[in-house]
Amino acid sequence: MVLENLSTSLKSTLQKIAKSLFVDEKLINELVKEIQKALLQSDVNVKLVFELTEKIKQRALKEESPRGLTKKEHIVNIVYEELIQFLGKEQHKIEVNEKPFKVMLAGLFGSGKTTTTGKLARYFMKRGHKVALVGLDIHRPAAMEQIEQVGKQAGAAVFTDRKSKDAVAIWNSVKDEVKDFDVVIIDTAGRDALSDDLIDEIEKVNNAIKPNESLLVISADIGQTAQKQAEQFHRSCGITGIIITKMDGTARGGGALTACAVSGAPIKFIGTGEKIDDMEQFNPPGFVGRLLGMGDIEALLEKAREAMPEDKAEDLGKKFLKGEFNLIDLYEQMQAMKSMGPLSKIAEMIPGFGQLQLPKEMLEVQQGKLEKWRYAMDSFTKEELEDPDIVDANRIERIAKGSGVSSGEVRELLKQYRQSKKIIKMFKGSKGDMSKFMKKFGGKMPAF
Repeated sequence: MVLENLSTSLKSTLQKIAKSLFVDEKLINELVKEIQKALLQSDVNVKLVFELTEKIKQRALKEESPRGLTKKEHIVNIVYEELIQFLGKEQHKIEVNEKPFKVMLAGLFGSGKTTTTGKLARYFMKRGHKVALVGLDIHRPAAMEQIEQVGKQAGAAVFTDRKSKDAVAIWNSVKDEVKDFDVVIIDTAGRDALSDDLIDEIEKVNNAIKPNESLLVISADIGQTAQKQAEQFHRSCGITGIIITKMDGTARGGGALTACAVSGAPIKFIGTGEKIDDMEQFNPPGFVGRLLGMGDIEALLEKAREAMPEDKAEDLGKKFLKGEFNLIDLYEQMQAMKSMGPLSKIAEMIPGFGQLQLPKEMLEVQQGKLEKWRYAMDSFTKEELEDPDIVDANRIERIAKGSGVSSGEVRELLKQYRQSKKIIKMFKGSKGDMSKFMKKFGGKMPAF
């Protein structure tokens, strides 16, 4: 996951609290040192680290546990709350409230700005908006070609001018054409550093476009220096938010993330991979939840909404709660999971799942099983899909031959189906009470 090393360290630290016999000042001091070490290793600013951990320490020593929480649970909650404050406190969503809604991207060379235009286009298109991209990077060789390719990949309209060397003139030539679009994303020129001529050009473009959102794109691999960039752009260009790219590939991401969080401009998106769908809204509570292995239900539901029509998701949900679902429903669930992304990314959003610290290899094996199970289901008859209990040894052999998977894998699919049905019935019997549900498994998450 994003900031995997930091996540592993923090989860390990919280597990020490859970395993301790009692809570005293010595344990709290050890906790603080472990958190400091984890954050410093992720390139977070020393001063910020000590300010954060001092707050955690003082609250842990002085506060009484609220009713219903043990001292251990309260300390974990303090760490959770202070990390959320540390990373910007709350989510800052972009609301498309007029047409065309103009989003201008600024940033230095190498920040991933043009690639981000495509990811942002995909984000808005998934939410039903008609999107256009406009290329105003008149300096970088092949910039116009790149934005055209990115736009094609995202499925968005693209407006460029390969001959003009005047960004404002290009905008003026296309501004009437883009009026019919819901969202217009404008890619501007970058530089090696925040120079006077870059500021001058961005200010002219900004005045001509009058964007609804001016977003600064910063690469996570620059670490703590992100703060200086963010503050300078904020002063010069009046940016309304920040997008941090390449969060998945660097240990310095913690430095960039926290530097931007204290810059005065909110972080609105983070890039979580190289694919066009690998970008998400930055939500401090959910992000911290994933770091600590507590999951991120909001992000999980967001991905589910993108993967499956709302009416189908609601119908499937009702079937699951009644314990009446069949293999067709299981198949639809698998198809939705496939479009939601890799199993490893989905798993970290499920509450409690991240604390199991399952090895990547295991999740990759599970991803492979889902593929084979889908192939097997394609060889089931409609009757067998609706009533899997009729599938006997002869039918298993037929399905295996028809789908190209082994008979053992078909049996494993049927076993998975029966386990899922059993678990859902148990959950139904607990009337939605997760604590009762967990007790039925001895306090452990079931292996789905």
